[in-house]
Amino acid sequence: MEANLPWLSMSWKTCLCPLAFDYVLEGSEGTPFAGGYYYGKIKFPPEYPYKPPGISMTTPNGRFMTQKKICLSMSDFHPESWNPMWSVSSILNGLLSFMMDSSPTSGSVSSTVAEKQRLAKVSLAFNCKNTTFRRMFPEYVEKYNQQLVSEQRSPELPQTDNSSSEKLGKSSVEDMKNVDTPNNMPIKRKQSFPTWMMLLLVLIFGVIIALPLLQL
Repeated sequence: MEANLPWLSMSWKTCLCPLAFDYVLEGSEGTPFAGGYYYGKIKFPPEYPYKPPGISMTTPNGRFMTQKKICLSMSDFHPESWNPMWSVSSILNGLLSFMMDSSPTSGSVSSTVAEKQRLAKVSLAFNCKNTTFRRMFPEYVEKYNQQLVSEQRSPELPQTDNSSSEKLGKSSVEDMKNVDTPNNMPIKRKQSFPTWMMLLLVLIFGVIIALPLLQL
């Protein structure tokens, strides 16, 4: 059976024991429990519906202790307030309302919004490790398997043409080799003045100076 609420949806199934119900609460958007799947049990006494049931939650959630009875006005903590007309749907409605509250009670814990969100994210994976959960709620196991497949699929990255890159690199290297570097460029050396020319000029200059002296 399933029921929907503005902030949470729930489903439950009868366990092998006729006086026990296994339930799953689904967190919806706009709450710290968004995306969470909270598995738990409702155990009815042999005197039901004249006596209230015991309620517990198996999935870590940040609001209630796990595997511990939760104190509610419609649980076996308060038999004096129990109404035999309350159905499983009514009980889960009360549990949902109290789950959204932060009032302390027996079986409750205090945690931050971030912690509740973290637990919600890993709740389905946690539940699927439970043998009873897998047997009672195969539709959630299938949902978890689909999530795993979706997470494993990653967009393929475009492959670059390595050969083109290598060719480009080789061409660049060849081009660099063909460029004239200072070592490869022809060196223009300054030609020194010939020695014999220098001696000739000195001789001519000396003759010119000596001519006036010879005339004397």
